[in-house]
Amino acid sequence: MVYDIEKATECIIRQLYNKGEMDKAALSALRSSPTLDGNRAQKIWPVFFKNLNEKYLSQTGKATKAEKAIFAAVRMYALHQQASNYCVFTRKKYSTADEKEAEIGLELFEVLNRLSKVEEFSVALERRVQALLGTTNFTAIVDQLIHLMQIIKGKKTGVRVDYARLAGNLYKFQLGYRQANEVRLHWGEQYYRA
Repeated sequence: MVYDIEKATECIIRQLYNKGEMDKAALSALRSSPTLDGNRAQKIWPVFFKNLNEKYLSQTGKATKAEKAIFAAVRMYALHQQASNYCVFTRKKYSTADEKEAEIGLELFEVLNRLSKVEEFSVALERRVQALLGTTNFTAIVDQLIHLMQIIKGKKTGVRVDYARLAGNLYKFQLGYRQANEVRLHWGEQYYRA
């Protein structure tokens, strides 16, 4: 299931980026719409729903866990992509046991880990990350992630983030208390790793 969420997110982002011929209207709508059912979000519905497997689509008009997770990750991509000439999304490749990990993209909390080493950001970043890791509410998590994304974007680090993996994490987070704790532990491990 998580793989399907990640794959759909990747397809949506690649279509929005369109090899540098970005859909600027859709990206603008994403940045200004906090939810999938918002009026501005309707601009991305054709790309969004075309890439979701029918089993993840709402039958009631209320966004599903998959729709919420993918929308949040794609929105963060749109925030990060603004004013960048290169694609800020890439997949992190994981290796087999015999190979070394190929780092072409980072997960969000790996990026935050690197930023935390810069003294001028460390205190504010630490407060935000601790608040996020202590939260169990999905909406609050997304709000905190948006704030963290704005820090990353504002620092013009040139970093690329694996937003598909973020969507998978956000989906898993909504599945239950145990899964939410697993996601928060994963994020904490990435952020606090030496």
